[in-house]
Amino acid sequence: MIDQGPLKQMRLPLLVLTMSGLAACASDGRPTASPAVADTVDPISLVAANGQPSETYHIGPTDKLAMSVFQVPDLSFEEIYVDAAGRLQLPLLGSIQAAGLTPAELSSDIERRLAGQYLRNPQVTITVSEAASQKVTVDGAVTKPGVYVMRGHTTLLQAVAMAEGPTPIADLESVAVFRTLNGRRMVAVFDLRAIRTGQATDPVMLGDDVVVVDTSRLSKTLRDVVQALPGLAVFGYL
Repeated sequence: MIDQGPLKQMRLPLLVLTMSGLAACASDGRPTASPAVADTVDPISLVAANGQPSETYHIGPTDKLAMSVFQVPDLSFEEIYVDAAGRLQLPLLGSIQAAGLTPAELSSDIERRLAGQYLRNPQVTITVSEAASQKVTVDGAVTKPGVYVMRGHTTLLQAVAMAEGPTPIADLESVAVFRTLNGRRMVAVFDLRAIRTGQATDPVMLGDDVVVVDTSRLSKTLRDVVQALPGLAVFGYL
């Protein structure tokens, strides 16, 4: 087997240079908005805005959900799956559209349907247990680079762990996250060591984020390239 360590070191700057093109397409083939020049985004505001992805996440086909109807155990499920057509099959209500809705929107829709015929003031809570349509790409100085399905709430530390952790040559102070948010391409470099010790916030990953773990030899190169990338907003260094 060929030792890929040196190859990863050689290709990392090229990977970063081409990242805007890689992340311009979603991992499931869906196109995203083209990158546009944008102002710098405050990192604290970004983390706060995306700290609870389930609030803005749109349910997709084959997602696993949990459904709770207050004081109605027969209509509550720890596991219920959206089918390939994007619909839920529920007692009393039959087939209802789930894909494309946020958990809050789906909860409200089910409450409305139940209140119309079956229950008085129903209280429904939908949570996403596994977001099968949400993936994160982890590359660079990690043991197993690849595209991974996010199982619900996933942080940067967890995303790197899914790739079986950083390699011995990884620079833990230089971990880049590329993201498209509201049509803009953005990048931030995080200090994984500080996150591990609780000195920095562990950011929540969003669908189609791309994580690049730098190498100790190329940390300055990564930062220089990130600064020079056209059409990217640097949303902060932690």
